[in-house]
Amino acid sequence: MNKTPVEQLPGVGEKVKESLQGIGIESVEDLLYYFPFRYETYEVKSLSELQHDERATIEGKVIYPPSLVFYGRRKSKLTLTLEVESMIVKAVLFNRAFAKDQLQPGDWITVTGKWDQRKLQVTVSQYHKGKAKHLQPIQPVYPLRGDIKLQRLKRWISSALSFSNGSLEEYIPKLYLKQYKLPTLFQALHTMHFPENHFALKHARRRFVFEELFIFQLKMQLLRKKKKEATKGNTKNWDKISLQEFVDQLPFELTDAQKQSSREILLDLKSPFRMNRLLQGDVGSGKTIVAALSVYAVHLSGYQSAIMVPTEILAEQHYQSLSELFNNRVKVVLLTGSIKGKKRREIVELIKNNQVDVIVGTHALIQDEIEYSKLGFVVVDEQHRFGVQQRRILREKGLVPDVLFMTATPIPRTLSITAFGDMDVSTIDQMPVGRKPVKTYWAKEQMISRVLHFIEEEVKKGHQAYVICPLIEESEKLDIQNVLDVYQQLTAYFSPVYQVGLMHGRLSNEEKENVMREYAKNNVQVLVSTTVVEVGVNVPNATVMMIYDAERFGLAQLHQLRGRVGRGKEQSYCILLADPKTDVGKERMQVMTQTTDGFELSEFDLKLRGPGDFFGKKQSGLPDFKVADLVHDYRALETARKDAQQVIESGLLETEEFINLKKIVEQDPIFQGEILD
Repeated sequence: MNKTPVEQLPGVGEKVKESLQGIGIESVEDLLYYFPFRYETYEVKSLSELQHDERATIEGKVIYPPSLVFYGRRKSKLTLTLEVESMIVKAVLFNRAFAKDQLQPGDWITVTGKWDQRKLQVTVSQYHKGKAKHLQPIQPVYPLRGDIKLQRLKRWISSALSFSNGSLEEYIPKLYLKQYKLPTLFQALHTMHFPENHFALKHARRRFVFEELFIFQLKMQLLRKKKKEATKGNTKNWDKISLQEFVDQLPFELTDAQKQSSREILLDLKSPFRMNRLLQGDVGSGKTIVAALSVYAVHLSGYQSAIMVPTEILAEQHYQSLSELFNNRVKVVLLTGSIKGKKRREIVELIKNNQVDVIVGTHALIQDEIEYSKLGFVVVDEQHRFGVQQRRILREKGLVPDVLFMTATPIPRTLSITAFGDMDVSTIDQMPVGRKPVKTYWAKEQMISRVLHFIEEEVKKGHQAYVICPLIEESEKLDIQNVLDVYQQLTAYFSPVYQVGLMHGRLSNEEKENVMREYAKNNVQVLVSTTVVEVGVNVPNATVMMIYDAERFGLAQLHQLRGRVGRGKEQSYCILLADPKTDVGKERMQVMTQTTDGFELSEFDLKLRGPGDFFGKKQSGLPDFKVADLVHDYRALETARKDAQQVIESGLLETEEFINLKKIVEQDPIFQGEILD
């Protein structure tokens, strides 16, 4: 690509160079890739084709002298009467009093603005004296700052295109240009800046969408390959018959999605390279059993496994369920911060001497005192709660275990391909047979008495309920329910017959654990809480989830909260108490009542919020593409990933045809330092 300094272009001196640097342009390449952020269309349509309220361009002849009215302070309204296709159309220009003297009866004018079908009137944003044939039908709009004007920028871009014609290096191999019918680099650059028509612009954009996504995916796939090669793992070999016997004695049939995810993990375990895989699946989809099956295979291979979870109560839950599942076949121990003294010393000694097979716990698993004898597999549950640092600690202990991250936050496929491009991703997108979907209802706040009566009826049956609030204490700025007020109200409503508990983030870990234990034992029937219960204890007896001010939560969060109920055999319910003011807010509530599929909801959430907001701008780690859009260009992303995998796995990147592409990929700083995280 042309890295020639921009000042070598004709007409670009020191002053212009400084102006261009102000918008991030240093080289000819920067100038060529300084794409418009949108395009204005000045394509004249027939009046019969126009839609009410759309942006439209029409041309007509002025038939009366313009009418000018002044109002307010320095405000004016100029009205033109035009003849358009033998019809009378009004054109209204605000604060353009000077145009009165420019436009006289008999003049032709082309106007662009908002079309009012009922009034046959256009509110003009731009106008041009004369017919539309004198206009370029598609006008690029660039982000401009300082003293840079549009016409000068276009002149410099035109100069850069002339300067580079014949010297531009094409780095997308002919194979893809031909296969996907993409224009050459020069053709595409020229069209992006000087489009002749929408068809050509669409194909130029397609080329740069593929280019950006393909290069990004090549980097991800190469990084993944280098990570694997840099981290030789421990090949696991087990007796297939013993593993099958374990699967056969399970009290339920695995779903197809569970079987597929298990196959992918087991193949990684057999590989000589370290596993770096994400297992994602909805709440209740059966990720734990897939992890357990993998742990059993590792045990049969003679290695230890560690299962790390974010809270003590979740660790206890996993310990109980795995102990029952393995039924003395495997030695399982629990290690959390609250296990102290002699018992802790005994467990630490057992781990060190390879006398236990599976260690379940919290961050306690990676503390200095813990020495593993033969750790071969680590499962990290709710992977977003743990950072790179925890994984580094494991490596610094001299261990290179296979690592499986699990999450119950469904990530749209588009984002999982991008954000986790250097990881393998397994997805469980089926629910176990016989599981009853949670019935979800949207209620207005004036219906609260009916909702509380419904909760009371469920509690009378021996069931339990969660009540979720957004804030801990009352806020003057936000008129939303807070957990302390709601706790007082519900205590008054349910006592003395039923016990109401309180849970929020300002409680100490020990206090939180105690509250959840009491709830799990059904000593508390109604738990008023903030979102700290979003990921946590499994209480099969809880059948109602009520969420105050539900419109203030994201769809993914609402879905996670809803996943706290519906974990037993009884029918469960989620009630969204909300009074959204916007159409989008109402649509979100309706979508929640219509589907219990977390992946479907996450795709909908992505379309509403965009990739940055989905993960949170600071945490997203998503690349900034100039042309590609992760939401709308998901098919191109799938194609780019498939092609990139093939290129890296087959060694094509080392061939002559890919030499320019290889240079671009390997220039990325990510390949200059240490490959490992």
